[in-house]
Amino acid sequence: MTRFLMRSMAAAVLLLSNVGLKAQDGSYDVFQPIAKYMALGDADKLSAWFSDNLEITIFASSNDASRTQARQIMKSFFKSYTPRSFEISHKAGRSNMKYALGTMNAGGEMFLVTIFVNFSDDNYKIQHLKVERIE
Repeated sequence: MTRFLMRSMAAAVLLLSNVGLKAQDGSYDVFQPIAKYMALGDADKLSAWFSDNLEITIFASSNDASRTQARQIMKSFFKSYTPRSFEISHKAGRSNMKYALGTMNAGGEMFLVTIFVNFSDDNYKIQHLKVERIE
């Protein structure tokens, strides 16, 4: 191999290895796009953040669901309770596992939403999504 080709390959490897670092170094806020889709009530775009299998809890009903099943559950929820707003009030965790608490105004009611995400395969995915009525 020529020296130029070897340098180019080394630069490409270095560049590609840094793609995942931004997500892990704390400067990336995974909850920003998730909060946007929660506020819009967009189950299709929200489901892009779902793990292949996740736990989804709506009120007291908890389900281990596939991404497709969880998308349908959220579509049904958003159809019954159209979101007016969603605000994240607290975030915590480590670089590979994080959670957020938020409040949603939807369908004239208030809900507490808990979102757990896990970092694997160079991106964050929702592992557990919980929606509870605030009384």
